[in-house]
Amino acid sequence: MNLLREKFAKYDLPQQFMAKGVYPYFRTIDSHQDTEVLMDGKKVLMFGSNAYMGLTYDKRIIDAAIAATEKYGTGCAGSRLLNGTLDIHVELEKELAEFVGKDDALCFSTGFTVNEGVIPQLVGRGDYIICDDRDHASIVDGRRLAFATQLKYKHNDMDALEKELQKCEPDAVKLIVVDGVFSMEGDLANLPEIVRLKKKYNASIYVDEAHGLGVFGKEGRGVCDHFGVTDEVDLIMGTFSKSLASIGGFVAGDKEVINWLRHNARSYIFQASNTPAATAAAREALHIIKNSPERIQQLWDITNYALKKFRDAGFEIGETESPIIPLYVRDTEKTFVVTKLAFDEGIFINPVIPPACAPQDTLVRVALMATHTREQVDFAVEKLTKCFRQLGIIE
Repeated sequence: MNLLREKFAKYDLPQQFMAKGVYPYFRTIDSHQDTEVLMDGKKVLMFGSNAYMGLTYDKRIIDAAIAATEKYGTGCAGSRLLNGTLDIHVELEKELAEFVGKDDALCFSTGFTVNEGVIPQLVGRGDYIICDDRDHASIVDGRRLAFATQLKYKHNDMDALEKELQKCEPDAVKLIVVDGVFSMEGDLANLPEIVRLKKKYNASIYVDEAHGLGVFGKEGRGVCDHFGVTDEVDLIMGTFSKSLASIGGFVAGDKEVINWLRHNARSYIFQASNTPAATAAAREALHIIKNSPERIQQLWDITNYALKKFRDAGFEIGETESPIIPLYVRDTEKTFVVTKLAFDEGIFINPVIPPACAPQDTLVRVALMATHTREQVDFAVEKLTKCFRQLGIIE
């Protein structure tokens, strides 16, 4: 056996859970994404999607993607720097910059590569990155690629953040990088207090709005808009794979910073540009969100209804303030088992285990869409209550 194969041959944790019949990953879906999907030959309610606006099967978006494919083809066969820039890329960037209240924006092929490519280009040796310890994996990978000194603070602990800022050289760049909505727990970053500390210590702020766009703020402009701090946040990042019903991502900020990133962010200048279909789909979704305030209200109506139902049923759901509802299990194996039991009852949910959370914080993640109904939520709460009680997680 060669050394590379030998190194990984003993990794059999997935196989252990497969043998127990509770392995929860890579399930195939045989239908379009909606509140109900077809899996393993049966219909199940989808409570594991990030499509908060419920737009992934909207005919207007599908038609926009088809029209773009017919006009431009299936791909660009090059990077944005060279032969891969289309007029619709540029138009979408202008619209996104306006939407989040910034000078300019850059579109990337995935949201992950925004953080991976942008963060290392904002700071260098002698600078600092300060992150919440529950920031998304893409932020973690982005900061790992940077040459700056890396500091972390306890989740949403502003006293801890201030202590980290006090360690920094006053004249160095100090970049605070934080999720607007934390993707597993569903709570919000304390942006007003982060802004106060930014001003006190002459720092800069980078907010990942992946789970905030389309959900919070005026017309779904995000958590920065929700808190009224857009002008104080230096860079806003977002993805297309959640509310915008596509694939891709962007970063927006001052024109000087975006100009630097346009010519230096490696995952932008060395990555093939986003497909015409994905770009047109995201753009059409953005138009729909801006012109459909009732859809955002529907999302919040069903979110508030579900939050009360889960609390009243005795679930531990933490500090969530969003359509992301964590149901804490606090045991890895039980997390997998309850996911399987829920699926057998017709409910698709996502298990969250390390490294996505601490070992003592394992949970199953319920995510809501604007198109979910109260009847579907009632059914999910009933079945999940049954599953959790069966395992002794709740009384």
